[in-house]
Amino acid sequence: MKNKLSRIVLATLLLAAGAAQAQEKTLRLLTWGGYAPKDVIEQFTKETGFKVEVTTSNNEEMISKLRATAGAGFDLAQPSQDRIAGPQTEFKIYKPLDLSKIKADLFIPSMLDATKKNTTVGGKVYGLPHIWGTDGLVVNTKTSKATDYADLCAAENAGKVSMRLKRPTLIAMAFASGKDPFALYGDAKAYSALMDDMGKKLTECKKNVKFYWDGKDQLLAGIRSGELTTAMMWDTGGWELNKANPDVKFVAPKSGALGWVDTFAIPAKGKNDAAAYAWINFNMRPEIAAKVASSAGNFTASKGADQMMDPVLKKQFADSFPEAALKNIKWYPAVPAGIEDIEGRVLDRVKAAQ
Repeated sequence: MKNKLSRIVLATLLLAAGAAQAQEKTLRLLTWGGYAPKDVIEQFTKETGFKVEVTTSNNEEMISKLRATAGAGFDLAQPSQDRIAGPQTEFKIYKPLDLSKIKADLFIPSMLDATKKNTTVGGKVYGLPHIWGTDGLVVNTKTSKATDYADLCAAENAGKVSMRLKRPTLIAMAFASGKDPFALYGDAKAYSALMDDMGKKLTECKKNVKFYWDGKDQLLAGIRSGELTTAMMWDTGGWELNKANPDVKFVAPKSGALGWVDTFAIPAKGKNDAAAYAWINFNMRPEIAAKVASSAGNFTASKGADQMMDPVLKKQFADSFPEAALKNIKWYPAVPAGIEDIEGRVLDRVKAAQ
């Protein structure tokens, strides 16, 4: 009996050791669709021995998943740079980065410095830049003359526009109204009043909305079919549509396109930091970054990767962003704790309004 018990204990220990070893050789990645293409994962595994388990998500879900587990379940996450400082201050879901393990020379210096600044909490850095892009307007120039976000609510576009019922739409409408919502992040009362005003605008605008989009396929199909004349959406979606129909263009709004940067951040209870740092450095190599950027359809913070990008995409970017429009991009700053609660209440009222 004693020998049998010993064998059971030994088998249990061996199983546990095997599971721990397997975990050590696996990177659990919480990321966006397109950010971990199959050929890149295969090359990473071949070079490093680390396998990659991919879970695709978005900002809200990433925060929710990590908050629910106090930062467990994943070894690397990719929230936008403005969504790190607030959740970290409030929920402690990330661990500070060890910058000595990062090959800093692989990054565009200005983007690296800006992202480090925006993701610093208590003197420690929690995020590094990866993929970036903008939100603005996609316009069928044959059927719409829209040049700014407010045109989504113009009478001539009634029933023919689409947008998301998310915080970027509130912020975009504020800029189009001549306000700077980012300047009010430190004043909850003033920010709440501004968001209330934008909520009223969006409620009045509901008659213009064919549908509020959540998924890429529905939105692109609406533009292709002519069902939509104008939509608030991301730049590369517009450039994708432009390839098939030159009348459809991504327009940087007069009040400024909204600029975002998706990052690398390590969850507080991640168990494989070695794999996480290996993935970051691997992804920022120019030849790898160019592959990922092509898969994601956006641009990358990797220094030199732009020289390997699709020339058609580079031209479309130049057409949509002459120098003045490029300088007018409104980059999202870090979101303070409590701001998204204010926006959420406003968006709930817009959604419920008849």
